Amino acid sequence: MNNIGVIKQVAALSGMSIAELKKMWKELYKTEPPQFNRSFLEKRLTYRLQELAHGGLKRESEKRLERLATSDEEAPPAQKRGDLLPGTRLIREWKGEEHRCTVLSDGFEYQGRKFGSLSAAANFITGTKWNGHVFWGLRRQGEKM
Repeated sequence: MNNIGVIKQVAALSGMSIAELKKMWKELYKTEPPQFNRSFLEKRLTYRLQELAHGGLKRESEKRLERLATSDEEAPPAQKRGDLLPGTRLIREWKGEEHRCTVLSDGFEYQGRKFGSLSAAANFITGTKWNGHVFWGLRRQGEKM
């Protein structure tokens, strides 16, 4: 199935009844659907459609997740703190223009320029003081980290 087909199938989910979603679940997962709400069904069906079209997790990733789920092994400190991993790209539209910021191991890169914080990058873009996590959509105004 091509990307257009997957996109059309995913878009159609929101217009389907719960009964139709459950029927699709049975077809795609070959199991009875769980007794969760519509949002859960739509999200899992969306993932399954993409997985069938483009492939799922690599076997080694599945094994690692299984080990983590059944052991006392802890996640790396950056993941425990909720920090962004190097290579993560943040995208934000501001005044009709798309802005992309890449997380580095020691800061952030925006348009070839390095910044020490997300706030510094946001301030450079807007010309005003911003909380970087709020500007880049990582949290809402007033929300604690």
